[in-house]
Amino acid sequence: MDDIKKRHLKVARVHDLNDPFEFEVATADRGVRRAFRAVKDWLHESIGILCFSRDWNDPVQWAHYADRHRGICLGFDIPREQLDTVIYSETLTEPSEALLQEAGNDRWEHFKQIISTKYIHWQYEKEERVYVDLRREEPDKDGHHFTDFSDEISLKEIIVGHRSTLTRDELKDALGDLASQVSLCKARLAFKSYTVVPQLNQSLW
Repeated sequence: MDDIKKRHLKVARVHDLNDPFEFEVATADRGVRRAFRAVKDWLHESIGILCFSRDWNDPVQWAHYADRHRGICLGFDIPREQLDTVIYSETLTEPSEALLQEAGNDRWEHFKQIISTKYIHWQYEKEERVYVDLRREEPDKDGHHFTDFSDEISLKEIIVGHRSTLTRDELKDALGDLASQVSLCKARLAFKSYTVVPQLNQSLW
């Protein structure tokens, strides 16, 4: 609700992500591992991440990321070219020692491939990422970075968890003059499958 009122999203940083395998590489060479971990430290200071999912219907995501279905899901329109699709793999990415020593786009693309690859068991998230240059913006007083809603990160819908007590009026108050542009929906559990679906009976919300 605070993000809705302030019209921004908190930017995640590499060391704060919940998977410790983020930016790990497949090598037993101690020097190469040390070098890539130094790059990981640089990425933590320089690059932020906004994490999205392609849909909101998986009950595991509601359990993990929405306070056991008591939270809300925000739906955004984002240009396709702004998004990087996470790759799910059974193996770690092979590091390129040559690119580690170079500068330029090839080096960044290699780093982005590594940080965009996750263990295959994370695939239920259907994750898409937007990378943010932290060097262009000052953090707040607590050291956090935020990205404002914009034409490229445009809030279009809010799905309220089936255990949430939030009302339409509370959401409309938080949205202010965005209320007419954002659709509101209550979620419910599907009757015949492990799926979260829209509640079509408006009298129940």
